[in-house]
Amino acid sequence: MIVKSNHIKDFETIFEIINDASVAYKGIIPEDRWKEPYMSKEELNIQIEEGVEFWSYIENNEILGVMGIQFKGDVTLIRHAYVRTSARKKGIGGKLLNYLIEMTDLPVLIGTWADASWAISFYKKHSFRMVSEKEKNVLLKKYWSVPDRQIETSVVLVSSGWV
Repeated sequence: MIVKSNHIKDFETIFEIINDASVAYKGIIPEDRWKEPYMSKEELNIQIEEGVEFWSYIENNEILGVMGIQFKGDVTLIRHAYVRTSARKKGIGGKLLNYLIEMTDLPVLIGTWADASWAISFYKKHSFRMVSEKEKNVLLKKYWSVPDRQIETSVVLVSSGWV
């Protein structure tokens, strides 16, 4: 079952899942971009305040995965897609992604780490395509608030509605 997260009631669980699942990035993304916890509670609060709505995949009354959606005028961003390490490879991420894509008629953009090959493959499997380096730089500066170093080490994927 997929439900909109209650950011107050589910905050600790969202925080826990993000930091559990993000361990997959350790040793993969540039060392200067890794930190523990991967996302602090303060950063999570800022994301929520900036309009990221988290949705949860629940099974047997347990949240197994979370994914954020953020509406940014003429596009929709998928943000912070994480599934508990113990629940991976069961289709949870795909179910969340498809559910959130259905919520918008706008093109969907996703940013991820360039070295996170599993994430890129996942999004490509769901009909997203990577944009050029030049377009990526423009999109990350226009729709995200990330440091230049993250822009250098990231990619952007776009839905089939992107021209």
